Amino acid sequence: MPEAAGREEADARRARPLWSGNVAFGLVTLPVELFPANRTARVSLRMVDEAGAPLSRRYFDADGKALEDDDIVRGFALADGEGFVLVEDEELEALAPERSREIDLSRFVDLDEIDPAYFDRGYFLAPDRGALKAYRLLARTMEETGRAGIATFVMRDKEYLVAIIADDGILRAQTLRFHDELRTPDDVGLPDLETLDAGDEEVAAIERAIVAAAAEELDESLLRDRASARLLALVQEKLGARDDVVKLSPEAAEAPGAAAEVDLMQVLKERLARDDEATGPSDASAPGTDRHDLQVMTKAALYRRAQELEVPGRSSMTKEELVAALERTSEGG
Repeated sequence: MPEAAGREEADARRARPLWSGNVAFGLVTLPVELFPANRTARVSLRMVDEAGAPLSRRYFDADGKALEDDDIVRGFALADGEGFVLVEDEELEALAPERSREIDLSRFVDLDEIDPAYFDRGYFLAPDRGALKAYRLLARTMEETGRAGIATFVMRDKEYLVAIIADDGILRAQTLRFHDELRTPDDVGLPDLETLDAGDEEVAAIERAIVAAAAEELDESLLRDRASARLLALVQEKLGARDDVVKLSPEAAEAPGAAAEVDLMQVLKERLARDDEATGPSDASAPGTDRHDLQVMTKAALYRRAQELEVPGRSSMTKEELVAALERTSEGG
């Protein structure tokens, strides 16, 4: 039994995929799981009262009446600021893209052709069981040819444009911003730089300054979040001095459950290093509980489920908000 317990502990530490599906190219279908390559590491502060109890947000109408979820609708603001066009949830659902579990790589471009300004969020693509050979072949070929695959896929009822990039034998997915999301130099009022001229001495001075400040490689210490480090040092100082430290009641306290650090790149390399012993697929789309089951669960049971799935903001959610959050998690990761 110790071996089984060890496997369960390892599974508990494993990063959870946001999406699972297939990468399709030609006649090959490659089952994959999508993991975030970015994480929010900045130190955050919660809004609490003087006793340390977490606060939750409420919406109120113009008369000061507190609103429930069923009282709130979405609206598109009119350009003249005179009102809104109301949009119902059912209408939004009708506009949602058709759900799909496939990334169809029907177009490849030179990686250098993609302006880095279009890059939005990064993800790792991990091979599923039985797909290691096809995964390695695709990654190696794309890396050797310097090409990126361009495709669209649907995650959490939203369609994304994505570039699939090979890096050191690992496939990465980089969601792309759309063209109308980028500003142009004219939008921000930059001058026409072609009309500006500089003398030879000025150019030489700039070149000397660049050479003097040049480094062989990027100093990784520059990539550390010093603002968060200073805030953490302040918190540790106050904690050590027992200054401004408040304890929550058992009812208000949230179980700690600190997430373990996971090196996803190392996890993927270890998975690829196994011959055919890839870990079984983790189906992020199969919640095992439908909406009816969630509705009949108690709030305490819903909260425990939210804790297991690491749903953010769960401690301040109402029962309906927990149900909605769990549905979103089961549908998209």
